[in-house]
Amino acid sequence: MGMALAGMIAGMALGFAGYFGGFGAFLLVAALGAIGFVLGRFAEGDINLGDFFRGNR
Repeated sequence: MGMALAGMIAGMALGFAGYFGGFGAFLLVAALGAIGFVLGRFAEGDINLGDFFRGNR
């Protein structure tokens, strides 16, 4: 299991704690899953921070 998948699962598990809150909890699960996925990809080295701040040249 890659770091991206582990990060996504961790974000989903944290968001699952708010599951019983309705649509707001759904958005929380989606946001934390996305954040976990991005952080996992960063940990694997697939994403560099410069990619977010560099303009098209």
